Amino acid sequence: MPNQKDEIVFLGNSITEGGKWQEILQRKHVINRGISGDVTYGILARLDEILASRPRKIFLLCGVNDMKRGIPLSIISTNIERIIKQVKKQSPNTALFVQGLLPVNESLLPKIYEEVRNDKIVLLNKALKELCTAHQVRFVDLQPILVDGKGELKAELTIDGLHLKQATYLIWANYLKQQKLL
Repeated sequence: MPNQKDEIVFLGNSITEGGKWQEILQRKHVINRGISGDVTYGILARLDEILASRPRKIFLLCGVNDMKRGIPLSIISTNIERIIKQVKKQSPNTALFVQGLLPVNESLLPKIYEEVRNDKIVLLNKALKELCTAHQVRFVDLQPILVDGKGELKAELTIDGLHLKQATYLIWANYLKQQKLL
């Protein structure tokens, strides 16, 4: 896709890719840069191209596929810190929003996601929040709008314990609007 002025980029993996962001937000400069199966290394590899447009905003959500592959949380957070630093260096006027990993519904998850657990997600989100504070980047905690009483992704919001139903993206987008991020 050609670069546009004032892009609002949603960057991440299949969870991001699944959102019809332009349609939900009804803005023509919203770009979906989610790629199914992507990991933090993949985002780092394609970040130059994304930053070439000097986007107005980037909403980053990544790390769950790294976790799925058994990559240690310390490596995942280090890679996300590298993403933060690269955005700040190459596109200093871009507002970066690091979104915390979404909860999962462990009872609904397919076996291939056995490494993805809410206790790990909570630990990684804590590390990401600390990184954001250190680098003066906004951390967006999506957990409160998506969790049930047991701290899991509400069953009615997901198709498989990880990926979201389309209606869930409306909840997510409305939350970003309520936080005055969009």
